[in-house]
Amino acid sequence: MTTSDTLRSALVDQLTANGTLTDPAWAKAATAVPRELFVGSYFVAIDGTVPTGYRTVRHGDPGWLEGVYTDQTLVTQLNGRTGPEDIGEHPATGAPSSSSTLPSLVLGMWQQLDTAAGHQVLEIGTGTGYSTALGAHCLGDGNVTSIEYDPRVAERAASALQAAGYAPRLIVGDGLGGDPDGGTFDRLIATCSVRYVPMAWLRQVRPGGRILVTLSGWSYASALALLDVTAPGEATGRFLPGHTSFMIARPHDRPPRPALALLPGEERASRIDPAKLDTWTGSWVAQLAAPSAERMGAGGQQILSDVATGSQARTMPDPEGGWTVVQRGPLRLWDQVETAIEAWQSAGEPHQDAFDVTVSAAGQRVRLGNEDGPGWDLPI
Repeated sequence: MTTSDTLRSALVDQLTANGTLTDPAWAKAATAVPRELFVGSYFVAIDGTVPTGYRTVRHGDPGWLEGVYTDQTLVTQLNGRTGPEDIGEHPATGAPSSSSTLPSLVLGMWQQLDTAAGHQVLEIGTGTGYSTALGAHCLGDGNVTSIEYDPRVAERAASALQAAGYAPRLIVGDGLGGDPDGGTFDRLIATCSVRYVPMAWLRQVRPGGRILVTLSGWSYASALALLDVTAPGEATGRFLPGHTSFMIARPHDRPPRPALALLPGEERASRIDPAKLDTWTGSWVAQLAAPSAERMGAGGQQILSDVATGSQARTMPDPEGGWTVVQRGPLRLWDQVETAIEAWQSAGEPHQDAFDVTVSAAGQRVRLGNEDGPGWDLPI
């Protein structure tokens, strides 16, 4: 057994022991697919650097293969253009824009998708091709279609899939529009996040089919949703336990903004502790309430800047206790967030799996609790 086989087997044993891998078919896929073919080199964040610096780990470097078979996300592109092979020995900086997602999350999502023999699956976001290879191994090449937005990333994935012995149907294009040939599918899995569910997906997944997608936004809070397609263009679903995040689909990412200038506005006392926005579900509830806002800061000093209107809100501790909020612009961002957080607190601050979502041509709405619970519209 080669070192690669040994490390791969050890990772599968780890994921089986911790409860991630529960389906023998996906365990066999994880044992068979050589992840090293899909991450010949990758970036590693350098601790303590601001902004974050990345060094390159290349094929054959000390620790390269061990890193491949660690249950971690491996960044393979920065700023939508820079790959590990594009830099020398000096660190690079930038925002991660493509990666090989940690195996436990990829395999967990394939299992949550609940595929069966003969199902046609559409994957949005080929990335390195590792997830695509797992799907092709388990379901067969002819049952997997994968779409990648970035042509350079797509080319590398195609080469890696061929080297690994897989031949799924690959498309280069905007996956938010679905299959450009108008195919129909039983399942759809997205390895990027979106602000709302594209209607093209609902038209291409058959009634009775499922969509598994991470919903995110311009504050980059995330929740994994499993949707059941109930009729053409309609679906209902729920959010799943755990903590799942993906890079946002590039067409859904926030537009560039100029340097932020904090301007005077109306002051009042905040009714909530701003640090609630630092919690996983609290940040997501705030994003639902202010979907076109970007969030910065931490603890008692939060900043919300609305990308669409220029509205602002910022909080600060009050020396006499509590917190002060300053707001300006046509939207009272903190008012919206405060109301949403209070509704969530009244329900006992549940995790995202207490929320559900409905999607149709008329709109997309996330709701907490029962039909009478508070709800928020997604920004379609």
